[in-house]
This record gives sequence, C-alpha cells and structure tokens, in this order.
Amino acid sequence: PAVVGPRRSRPLPDCAYLHTERRKPGVTLQLLHVEYLEQHPDGYRYTQFCDLYRAWLRRRRLSMRQVHRAGEKGFVDYAGKRPCVTDPKTGARTPVELFVYALGASSYTYAEATATQQLPDWIASHVRAFAYFGGVPAATVCDQLKSGVTTPCRYEPGVHRLYAELAAHYGTTILPARPAKPRDKPKAEVAVQVAERWIVARLRHETFFTLAALNARIVELLGPLNAKPMRHYGGASRRDLFVRLDQPALRALPATPFEYAEWTRATVNLDYHIAVEHHAYSVPHALIHERLDVRVTATTVEVFQRGQRVAVHRRSARLGGFTTVAAHMPKSHQAHAEWTPSRFQRWAATIGPQTAALVTAILEARPHPEQGYRSCLGILRLA
Repeated sequence: PAVVGPRRSRPLPDCAYLHTERRKPGVTLQLLHVEYLEQHPDGYRYTQFCDLYRAWLRRRRLSMRQVHRAGEKGFVDYAGKRPCVTDPKTGARTPVELFVYALGASSYTYAEATATQQLPDWIASHVRAFAYFGGVPAATVCDQLKSGVTTPCRYEPGVHRLYAELAAHYGTTILPARPAKPRDKPKAEVAVQVAERWIVARLRHETFFTLAALNARIVELLGPLNAKPMRHYGGASRRDLFVRLDQPALRALPATPFEYAEWTRATVNLDYHIAVEHHAYSVPHALIHERLDVRVTATTVEVFQRGQRVAVHRRSARLGGFTTVAAHMPKSHQAHAEWTPSRFQRWAATIGPQTAALVTAILEARPHPEQGYRSCLGILRLA
C-alpha cells in the first residue's frame, strides 16, 4: 500500500481569546471565525472551529449556555463561611456577613462585611459595590433573599419596594434567580467560593475589634484577588478583563448615591398633620382623615397619596414638635398664623414710638401674648 505522509497541522484557534471576546456586545463565533481565517487562511472550517472551542469549554467545565456580555449582568450573594469581629472586653468572636458582588463578563469582585443581611445592610452594600465598580451593570441577579424579594416565586417573584427604588435610581434591573437553582447565578457561586478562600481563610488568624477595621483589611485583600492571573483566560486577571470588557460598558453612576429610606403609613389628623416618630408634619388640609404613604430617609420625610407626592419636609428629631408649611393651612388659619408679637410691634412702630410702646406694654401685661392680639388690633385700626 502507498505510504501516507504526515497530516499537515493547521493553526489552532486561541480558545481563551475567543471566550473573552464572546463577552463583548455583538460578538459571535461566526464573526470570530471570519477573523481567524483572515489571520490563518488555511485554518479550520467553521464546524471544526466550533467543535474545538466546545471541547475547550468542556475541559474547563464552562457552560456554553451562559455567555456573559460586557456590562450586562452582575451577580450578588452572601458567603456561607463568615469572618468574625471580636469584642475587646470579653474576647467573644461574633460572626458577621460577607457580601459578594461579581460582574459577569470579567468576574471583577467586590466584597465587604456587614453586621446582618437585613434590608439596610443589603441596600448599603449595593451602593458601595456600584461605587467600587465606578458604574452599574444593566441587571443584577440575586438570590430570593428576604431583604430583596418580598414574594418568593419561581415565575413572578415580588421585588422589595426599596430594592426596586434602588434599581430605578441606578438604572438597572433586578433579576431574582429561581429558588434552589444555583446555575442561574454561577458567577455569584464561584465568586463566593473565591472570596471564602482568598479572604475569609486569610483572616482566620487575624483579630478585628470593629467592622470598619475588618472592611479595611478586606479592601486590602480585594486588590490581589482581582489582580490574580486566571489560567482559564490566558493568564489575564479579573482587573485586566474588567478594564477591557465591563468598565467601558457599565452605565454611569447617578449624580448622587441612593439614600436608604423606610416606608410607613399614616392617617392625617384633624389638625392636617401626620405623626412620624413622635413628630408632626403638615400635609394639605384637604387630606384630613386620608391614609397616606410616608417615605422617611435620614434627612427628609416625603408624603404620598396614591403615588403622588403631596408634601416633603426636612426630618426633625424634636419629639412632640410640629413642622408646618403655611400653604398646607386653610386660609383662616394662615391669617391667624401671621399674627405674632413682633409683627404687631413692627406695625405699631410705623405709626409712632408711643403707639409701639403701648402695644408692647399690652402684650407684656398678658399671661400669653395671644391674649393681647385683639386689643392691639383695635388700637391699630384707629390709625
């Protein structure tokens, strides 16, 4: 039989490069094959090209079903293994939560310790994560955690009202993963595992007396974690991929960070005020007896009727006090509210010093200045 010569080898595609490029918007395997043939005209045809890429993915246990586009998604979760804060007086170690947020295309990771998984910590961690990235992905994929999801459901989960407000403020979308489906958020699962090994394990022999000190140390460890070369991506680090892929595609941060707020309900009293944390705030007098929604932040109190804001006040810490806007009062109450001792005295001074002295004497002679208002009005009308 004829001797068959050695089979001519063709240049292999750089599968790590292909996998990275596929994360960029609009990039397909067909386009990458065209570019491959431009460099290697004698290279593999499209079918073999795809087979080689799929075989490379299988060897690395990577999923073909989820190709994360640049700036498209971020994945968030809490770690199962937790760091600790030590009480300086008793030496007792208290486990705290480790919040982890990873971007889809680059796996660029943010982590921080929080006291709880409750809504205030959950919202604040997202705000700090977006600031760390310097931008916002188009969507955030989360577990159906109680802080983020009010109604767990496989098909129509209900997102917490404040979490939805956070998403609207940053121009992103909340996508709760299906219950007990870790493949819906593999980036979060891997990022949590990496954070546990690279951060929690590194902290096991270190002692922290405050949450702030613990988070300062975590920030120090995040730098090397994101700079560590990843062998599946040709030695590129998370930071390298972030600069190339996610960073240019992230949405811009809003002018101001999101401010945590609490929602409550309040009924308008006869004096057209609502009570919020033992302080009264006015609303338009026509809303007497109405039940209204109240949004309270660290600095403001906003009042809504069926989604429309009807009043806004600066928050006051004075217990038992009143904050009243004149425009909320009936016309008769507005006129009465304008009567003050100083106004009567200024009015009397325009007539003459003796009239001013008489009005002052009348007001000072009464146990309460308002008891002298009618007498003063009678004198002033003589002018």
